[in-house]
Amino acid sequence: MKKEIVVVGGIVENSKKEILCTLRPEGKSLGNMWEFPGGKVEENEKYEDALKRELLEELNIEVKDIVFHSKAIKEYDNFIINLSCYSCKIIDESKLKLMEHRNFLWLKKENLDSLVWVPTDIPIVKALKLD
Repeated sequence: MKKEIVVVGGIVENSKKEILCTLRPEGKSLGNMWEFPGGKVEENEKYEDALKRELLEELNIEVKDIVFHSKAIKEYDNFIINLSCYSCKIIDESKLKLMEHRNFLWLKKENLDSLVWVPTDIPIVKALKLD
């Protein structure tokens, strides 16, 4: 049986109603593909707390107004990703600092599909376009 990895992703919005997109580093699984920032949920951790922790660790940002948006499950060769995405607002854009990702972009919802997304995030991108 494949290992299921429970992760959270942030649909982080700035003051211009743009969404934060982050580029995975080369050499990592699914490298050079775009994703919503986030990461693994630790044992007994609330999803919202995991999202806050991951965004602070990876991007040095804090968010507010965290609301569940959608869920996606994707089976890969060796594991299954169980992703829960939350809409949220960034508190201070000037603090954003890449600590794990290769790059980032702020995009309007209608332009999200111009990027090459990790497969798990594609249903989230499609759902956002319908919002």
